[in-house]
Amino acid sequence: MPFKTTIARFVAGILLIAATAYGDEVKVMTSGAFTAAYLEIVPEFERATRNTVVTAFGASMGNAPDSIPSRLQRGEPVDVVIVADSALDDLIKRGKVLTGSRVDLVRSSIGIAVRAGAPKPDISSVAALKRTLLQAKSIAYSASASGVYVSTELFQRLGIADQVMGKSQRIDSARVGAVVARGDAEIGFQQISELLPVPGIDYVGPLPPEVQKVTVFSAGIASSSKHPDAAGALIRFLASPAVVPAIRKSGLEPVTSERQNEQHAVQKPGAATQVRRAPREGKDLERNLRGMESRNRRQEAAGACEA
Repeated sequence: MPFKTTIARFVAGILLIAATAYGDEVKVMTSGAFTAAYLEIVPEFERATRNTVVTAFGASMGNAPDSIPSRLQRGEPVDVVIVADSALDDLIKRGKVLTGSRVDLVRSSIGIAVRAGAPKPDISSVAALKRTLLQAKSIAYSASASGVYVSTELFQRLGIADQVMGKSQRIDSARVGAVVARGDAEIGFQQISELLPVPGIDYVGPLPPEVQKVTVFSAGIASSSKHPDAAGALIRFLASPAVVPAIRKSGLEPVTSERQNEQHAVQKPGAATQVRRAPREGKDLERNLRGMESRNRRQEAAGACEA
């Protein structure tokens, strides 16, 4: 399908939902893995719809006070929830997120970082990764999806759990990169998109493919949402082709399957799809989407010239 046609289809889908979502305050809870891309993308949505987006950040899972499950359990107000897909499915089962509202946004891989200026260890193969971890003096991993995998699966698959768990620490309510940057851990594991923005560290690379864990991060509408139409419009925007460059720049890969997004149609349960179109916000949103695409093409062209 031609790229312009794809853009037009996503614009049309967004406009169908945005028709009744204009000038609202949309409350979002998002996992750290999506943060860098999200912070670049959301201002475009705000300009296009004149909605205000208020964001709280937290881990997809765990019992830390600022984790998203803990925030929802306390009844904090929210319209959109963005977490690891398994965590979102659990929230749907618990009635915290609307059934049928899930839209998969990005795929995220796990990487390793060391303190800036430190020698970069060899993680080019499974055997090299195993040696590096055995030789490391200290290891840090997150309390969310990547850390759960590292501490409950990866170490065991490498056959080194007994040797490394004693020198490993789970990091709650903080970026693993920040812990590594201040020298409190020699090696840090986290989603690549969460490591890249952290100052004071050097990104080493992703886990070897044989032991890599790719996590899908998904969005859904909170069952307590006061603005489900605006929430749906934001989710559709986050899943549109126009935001793909920002997503890739952050170290994530977009979920590009149109079929899965159509299967998880974002609308209020029981409500018929409204084909009304609000002219002003429709034009604003379309103009902003096309503006983003125009800038993306100029950046790509400039990069090709430099190369």
